[in-house]
Amino acid sequence: MENQPFNEKSQLFILRGMQFTNYAFMVLLISYFPLYFDSLGFSKFEIGAIYSIGPMLSIVSNIVVGIVSDRTQNLRRILSILFMGQILGLALLLPQKEFGIMAGIMAFFYFCQTPMNAMMDSISLLAAQRMNRSFPSIRMFGSLGYAVCAVLFGYILKHYGSDQTIVIGIAVVVVSLVFSLLVGNYQASLRKFEFGGLVNIFKQRETIAFFVMIMLVSIAHRINEGFLALDMREHGADDSVIGLASLASSVSEIPMFFLLAKFGHRFRELPLLAIASAMYVVRLSLLSLANEPWMMVALQTMHSVTFAIFYITSLRYLQIIIPDEFRSSGQAIFAVVWSGLAGVAAGTLGGWLIDAIGFSSAFKLGALFAFLGAAGFLLMHYRKSSVS
Repeated sequence: MENQPFNEKSQLFILRGMQFTNYAFMVLLISYFPLYFDSLGFSKFEIGAIYSIGPMLSIVSNIVVGIVSDRTQNLRRILSILFMGQILGLALLLPQKEFGIMAGIMAFFYFCQTPMNAMMDSISLLAAQRMNRSFPSIRMFGSLGYAVCAVLFGYILKHYGSDQTIVIGIAVVVVSLVFSLLVGNYQASLRKFEFGGLVNIFKQRETIAFFVMIMLVSIAHRINEGFLALDMREHGADDSVIGLASLASSVSEIPMFFLLAKFGHRFRELPLLAIASAMYVVRLSLLSLANEPWMMVALQTMHSVTFAIFYITSLRYLQIIIPDEFRSSGQAIFAVVWSGLAGVAAGTLGGWLIDAIGFSSAFKLGALFAFLGAAGFLLMHYRKSSVS
């Protein structure tokens, strides 16, 4: 396929299908894997520890996968290998009940899974540019997959039990694997990767400051993502209600992705990032006060003015500071910060605070980190404006 013209219609279907199934699986990983581990009798700290394995490994796996992808210029093959690894990991996980063994298997699984969002965004960004399409018009199908499956999986697991979580996960990843075997190689026409050029980019002060701010806001996002389902369960919510919270967040971001695709280019990136970070402050602060499941569901609609704006605008800014030939490596570093370092901090600090004080304290900590991020993005904007 590298030397043949792309069929735009079929490739759009494949790319959107990959986004759909990838985020369908994220529903399970974010909302239902913690409940699955909880049903096995694991403590909140043990669940937090398992969720810290992925972010720690992602620091290595994202960088390795990103650099290998840029050097080989064959991201689609890398995606297929990663999906195969996920299927193997989930199959090994299925019969296990012991914490130590499951933690080890999850380490292997996370090594294959944590680079997925970054690599999926990388190939979607390159494809969107080549086909003259907007990235949000492809990425929004991930949100659609999350929304549909948040409801579907919630009712399935409520009816059949949490022990079916892994089986559903295997089925979803198999579909993703099929899509990855059909997607085009959009890296074939890029300039040759040079490691020295990548190093020089990440030595720049602007790049370093950007990733520091991403880290601060990401901690807030990961605290909400990692502990919301457990907090809802603590307040008496069943799996279907928890699924509604995931539905509320994913549905709310779809119209925002559409608006960003149409009008996002009219606004400067750093002020938008500051606004989205400030909205995270509001979201996490209100979540710390919520004491009913319906309140938590309602607050997830703020996903549109927090995650949707923050994530898409971050990738826009990343395209400005990272050349296309380093696209996968740049996305990998972004993922290391967004889900790796931030995930370790959120899982460790959040789990400890929840066991020691309660869920409210963890959400307040997230709001503090988001506030620091908002202030940092504003400072970057004013400094850049004064220089120009």
